[in-house]
Amino acid sequence: MNTLESRKIFALGVTAVAIALAASAATAASGLRTAVFAGGCFWSMEKGFETTPGVVDAVSGYSGGASTNPSYENHTGHLEAVRVTYDPAKISYAQLVDSYYHHIDPTDPYGQICDKGPSYRLAVFTSSPDERAVAEAARARYEKQLGAKITVATRPTVAFYNAEGYHQDYYKKNPVAYERYRIGCGRPQALRVVWGGQEAH
Repeated sequence: MNTLESRKIFALGVTAVAIALAASAATAASGLRTAVFAGGCFWSMEKGFETTPGVVDAVSGYSGGASTNPSYENHTGHLEAVRVTYDPAKISYAQLVDSYYHHIDPTDPYGQICDKGPSYRLAVFTSSPDERAVAEAARARYEKQLGAKITVATRPTVAFYNAEGYHQDYYKKNPVAYERYRIGCGRPQALRVVWGGQEAH
């Protein structure tokens, strides 16, 4: 790779971070907040959060890795994740974390249901000591409630990169294909086993 190519890649990375910071600042100014969660396939996480009262939006993406501008074809080191924009006047961060737990099998150490591998592992990305305390308390509470080891990691918030456009709102754009994936994966049955009918829908 020559020097010019290196500079272009660096510039793209800086631009992506600048855009993310600007979006975050605009969100904060509006009174809304953001949180990032990794819960296996981001299609399912996006749907789960967007149907949660108090959530304004959820965006599929990649986070947790060292590389800049990851793609679906190359996001080694990153987790599939969602950035959730929510209204704290309608849902607290603790309630958001609870919603997250009820959309996943938090005891799966290898990924999430039929999606296995490093990029599908579970994490709550926290941006303050208060958020970290909430996430850690939730993990301890659900470990006791379920009587099993919780595999959800608590990690500091790092750069979040939007996934490609065709991944955004996949469940809305491709409802038949999404339902085929969801049912074929065995997601409803798996969550029912974990939560005994108290899973989120």
